[in-house]
Amino acid sequence: MWLSDFTVVLADRVVPNGSVRIEDGLIAEIAERPVTMGIQGNGATLFPGFIDMHGDMIELELEPRAMVDFPMEVAIGSLDARLAAAGVTTAYAAVSFSRGARDGERRSFEHTSRVIRELAVARPACRVEHRIHARFDITFDNAVGVLADLLTEGHVDLVSLMDHTPGQGQYRNLEIHIKNKAAHHGVSETEARQMVTTAIARGARPAELLLSNMRQVSTLCRDHDVPLASHDDDTVDKAHLMADLGAVIAEFPVTQAAAEIAMQRGLLTAMGAPNAMRGQSYSGNLSAQEAHRAGLLGILASDYHPAAIMPAIRTLARQDSAGLAGAARLATLNPARALGLHDRGEIAVGKRADLVAFDVQDWAVLTLRNGAIIHSNGTLSTVPRKHGAALRTVA
Repeated sequence: MWLSDFTVVLADRVVPNGSVRIEDGLIAEIAERPVTMGIQGNGATLFPGFIDMHGDMIELELEPRAMVDFPMEVAIGSLDARLAAAGVTTAYAAVSFSRGARDGERRSFEHTSRVIRELAVARPACRVEHRIHARFDITFDNAVGVLADLLTEGHVDLVSLMDHTPGQGQYRNLEIHIKNKAAHHGVSETEARQMVTTAIARGARPAELLLSNMRQVSTLCRDHDVPLASHDDDTVDKAHLMADLGAVIAEFPVTQAAAEIAMQRGLLTAMGAPNAMRGQSYSGNLSAQEAHRAGLLGILASDYHPAAIMPAIRTLARQDSAGLAGAARLATLNPARALGLHDRGEIAVGKRADLVAFDVQDWAVLTLRNGAIIHSNGTLSTVPRKHGAALRTVA
């Protein structure tokens, strides 16, 4: 099957009016001109399918309001459709274990373990390839045992270590955190300040215990060949520590200094597409646009909104030295390499035909996974033309 007359975004350049041939779920040929057969793109832009290494959406789909639980088949079906319509073909569902959560609550041991196992069962029926990103609060003393069981069962594909105790990391600016918490919970700033004070007291743990938890999790990841990521690095020392522990990705670095160390130590920094699109962090931390201008941004993740990936790429393309091709790598080739997904992430012969086409409004009009259509908004005819034409193939 041919996809003809698309602006094709390769890893190093953009080919106008190009065509891509798909065979047995793989990219078999790339041409630098339209052909008269296949699905006609009429100039739509064709990207590799996005690889989203951090998306928090599954938790909200399962519990859209406090204490309102949706069944997995409803939640994953809704999320699966949203991701496909945003051009995501490989998605890492970020699910969290938090020491402060009670049994049955979102992010509790019991709830999150069940979600991971149920998602594993639901995956074969999904359009998008869903993987598990297990986020472990290092203040959660049972994290090591929980992770060991899930890794042994083969349910975890990525692990990140986080500490959301206010006063450091993502919430190092307490005044912004208090204002955000007051707005989120609909309470006064005085009440929010008390909530934050309580959280700080609850999260206090001996430094030796936290370091022991981190080292044990690092060893487990290495033994099971699962990538490890840091989360919310806010100091140079923490960035060095996570590199020493074997992390390959630094998620959402809070400061430029931490991001610089991560890059120097060989980690790819991942930041949120909403941050890049809006030009600022919700928590008042490092701007993804500033990090990109400084050459410190390696990966774009949906964070909490998959539809932000495409506009974030467009925004960053305006300041990227490699233009659209360079910005697109942040959501395609770069995460593929960091996560060991060597069969996808670029439009190249022999790679998986995970592709997404966007129209001039940057709406996803067609998404394919392994060459099969998983999303179409109806604006492109998916009935292929049957006549051939001479081609000039990209070397």
